[in-house]
Amino acid sequence: MTLAVYNTETRSKQVFEPVEEGKVCMYVCGPTVYDDCHVGHARTYVAFDTIRRYLEYKGYGVTYIQNFTDVDDKIIARAVEKGVPPLVLSERYVQEYFDDMGRLNVRRASIHPKASETIPDMIIVIQGLIEKGYAYEVNRSVYFEVEKARDIFGKLRHQSLEDMRDGARIEVDEEKRSPKDFALWKAAKPGEISWDSPWGRGRPGWHIECSTMSWKYIGRTLDIHGGGMDLIFPHHESEILQAEAYTGQQFVKYWLHNGFLEIDREKMSKSLGNFFTIKQVLERYDPMVLRFFLVYTHYRSPIDFSDAAMEEAATAFGRLTRLHMLLKDTAGELEEGVIPDLGEPDEDVLKTAFGLRKDFLEAMDDDFNTRVAIATFFEMDSKVKDLQKAGRLDRKHAYVLLSTMEELTAVLGLVFVEKEGRGIGGELAGGLVQLLIELRTEARSRKDWATADLIRDRLKGLGVRLEDGATTTWKLER
Repeated sequence: MTLAVYNTETRSKQVFEPVEEGKVCMYVCGPTVYDDCHVGHARTYVAFDTIRRYLEYKGYGVTYIQNFTDVDDKIIARAVEKGVPPLVLSERYVQEYFDDMGRLNVRRASIHPKASETIPDMIIVIQGLIEKGYAYEVNRSVYFEVEKARDIFGKLRHQSLEDMRDGARIEVDEEKRSPKDFALWKAAKPGEISWDSPWGRGRPGWHIECSTMSWKYIGRTLDIHGGGMDLIFPHHESEILQAEAYTGQQFVKYWLHNGFLEIDREKMSKSLGNFFTIKQVLERYDPMVLRFFLVYTHYRSPIDFSDAAMEEAATAFGRLTRLHMLLKDTAGELEEGVIPDLGEPDEDVLKTAFGLRKDFLEAMDDDFNTRVAIATFFEMDSKVKDLQKAGRLDRKHAYVLLSTMEELTAVLGLVFVEKEGRGIGGELAGGLVQLLIELRTEARSRKDWATADLIRDRLKGLGVRLEDGATTTWKLER
């Protein structure tokens, strides 16, 4: 099977062929760290974490770089507001980012460079762009002259320089030669955090960060550059201009962009004020429910975030969790790393496992189509129920199917955690409690709060305490 990816630059799916056989260099734009991450950030980083996992599953050695923008106007403004140094503020939110993403099982990148730690390298690139005639200095600031790179312009938006409206998402400044030009280096304002440079004290512009970090850590054409669709212009277009003007070679082979996470069909963002932080959502929902919600849509499609959508995700993920529990219970205790000799599985069960794996991989090879890939697990659930009804779900068959399920769900970063209290009072009692929890979840999805509260209160009267998150856990009161 051959992996095909949708390239924003060509507006088509292309067979994936990295620059160096067997190795993938992948760069994803990281957050500006001045506040807690919202669910829109989770959308991006879960998507590219999943893409990375699948590339590694296919045998590629992946170098994954994701930066932190820790020098920025928003950071400076928030630091002044809170009365702390900007780099102290940004480091706090770097750690909050790692905490949030860790809960969602997003693995750390191979390298997490920070803008503040890469400024000497940015100065080298800016000097090179001035020497090559692509940049100019005005009043201790340096700007990229877009007109000089018109043959490079518009690769992602497919728009000519003439079609670009002056000031469209680029700050208009009278000292620039053209409104289309953008800052590479900003002269320091009084009292503002700054660094020494050949042009005086100042700090880098936003776009120069990623171009420089790519050059520093990869030193060749990137295989994949990713980020949200909102970064296509001006950020990614500007990156292409800087990088290709500086190196004279192709900057990126495949541009991948994820769809927005929306509320009422409007992009979730801090600037619009219509956002929920990851921490807020995880107060109500299990982290794996949120990850499932995000991967259950193809990465390029928009997702509408709502309570109803999260409840649906909780119900669907609950079904997969119960399937995993059933297979694990039936397979019994297994020694890690040891393949047990349980006898030869029936041919039809082996075909089921192999067929599900094949369908999963075909979906993922089609531009990482996680929506279709996840559907294979629901198909597995139906087949397991058929085996169970026929009295054929024995230990060897459960082991084969469990191994397949765990192998493939790991590609999606999904983890099935046994609920606390499971098994207390016997399997029958535990099963009945779980059934009532499912009925309550369905009632909540219908907004039938009276029935949901009745089930919770009756269970409490029987000594069973529910701990609400969408995948509800339960404990016996001591």
